[in-house]
Amino acid sequence: MTAPKGPNRQLSAVIEEAGYTYEALARAVRAVAIEAGVKLGTSRSAVHSWVVASAIPSGRTPTYVAEALSRKLRRRVTVAEIGLGSDVIGDTNAPDPLAAASDLGRLIVHNRRDFLSLAFSAGAVLFPLDYDPQAAAAALRATAAGHRVGIDEVATVRQFTEMFRTADERLGGGHGLVAIASFLNDVVTPMLNGTFPNDQVRRSAFGAGAELATLVGWKCHDLGREGAAQRFYQLAYQFACESDPAGHSAWAMRALAHQALDLGHPAGTIDVAEAALARARGRVGRQTEALLLITAARAHGASGNGPTAAALILAAEDAMLASNDDIPAYAAAAGPAAAVVASHTGRTLTEMKDHAAAERHYRTALNKRVPGTYHRVRGITFANIAKSVAAQHRYEEAVGLWSQSLDLMDGVISRRNGKELETMRSNLALYIQRGIPGAAELSQRAASIIAV
Repeated sequence: MTAPKGPNRQLSAVIEEAGYTYEALARAVRAVAIEAGVKLGTSRSAVHSWVVASAIPSGRTPTYVAEALSRKLRRRVTVAEIGLGSDVIGDTNAPDPLAAASDLGRLIVHNRRDFLSLAFSAGAVLFPLDYDPQAAAAALRATAAGHRVGIDEVATVRQFTEMFRTADERLGGGHGLVAIASFLNDVVTPMLNGTFPNDQVRRSAFGAGAELATLVGWKCHDLGREGAAQRFYQLAYQFACESDPAGHSAWAMRALAHQALDLGHPAGTIDVAEAALARARGRVGRQTEALLLITAARAHGASGNGPTAAALILAAEDAMLASNDDIPAYAAAAGPAAAVVASHTGRTLTEMKDHAAAERHYRTALNKRVPGTYHRVRGITFANIAKSVAAQHRYEEAVGLWSQSLDLMDGVISRRNGKELETMRSNLALYIQRGIPGAAELSQRAASIIAV
């Protein structure tokens, strides 16, 4: 790190505003970095050097500091505000989404570590609520100058996306990330910059682009590259606004909310989930509405609003049973609606500490997903059932369920799976001490998978 003379009064003032001690800030910075897949050794003395000697931390650390302070203060704190630089990477706030798409695709293809290690921004969860789709649409139409795009080209993009989605389910987010980002950069972005025979083809093209961007975001999320994932989810939202301002854009908002909930940052997710629901209600089928309702339920459950969450769970179940209408391709990618509603109901009930009810819904989700087709999701679901069973003190049964989860996780390149394995081993360490049958052998199996 470099060390200019004099104290960093900007950083000192924001730390004081946040009420952080140097030790507490160091701990928060390490936590933000872990979410981005980076292990830092930031200490109290490091923070002291930033403040007293204006030392500039290396790499992406300044952005982690800004994000840690943003979360504490519940407002956006920039790197520039705290005197640690002004670097912006993968910015999706530019008025032209295609420029952002080109930048994001190149950053993945060239394996830019500074991009892949971007921090998740809790404040950016609200991105859709501040976004101006009219300005973006004007910029896109003003710059359209490429080749003439037909419906067959759009269909090819959808086929490519589905192929990688299927492989992703079997092999994990780490499989094919560079290839799919190259396709976004080399094929999809030029297509969206083209001219179209009519508005229907244009909307279909942007819908296909949104689905591909969502898949790239999902792959980054599965790898634990949360800042990068968030940028691609934002890009998917921008594309979705050009395709279907009601249904598809609401679905893209759902992805941003779910990522925040997965990471334990519920702030803002209620606003986003309810805005998505309001935008789509009456403009999508009841099955799709059920998927948005359960997102709102999960946001309320994670925020401690149990009665509202329970009411939304019932509303989601009612909507799902009200009709058997087809769901659009962008929503169908998540799997059968009944399975998705059951799975997220289980997560909501887990947040509410109702483990018996959560277990029932997780088992429903498992049964609604065909073995072989939903390989990775079934592995995670077995792990969720195991945790619910363990919370009810049925330890031997939990060991058996975790064993079935391991059968499906082996060979999958996924940070989410890695976190489940770490949770499993932590529980198994206690079970081994208690002499629970099968715990020691299962722990060894888990360790061998983690080591690969």
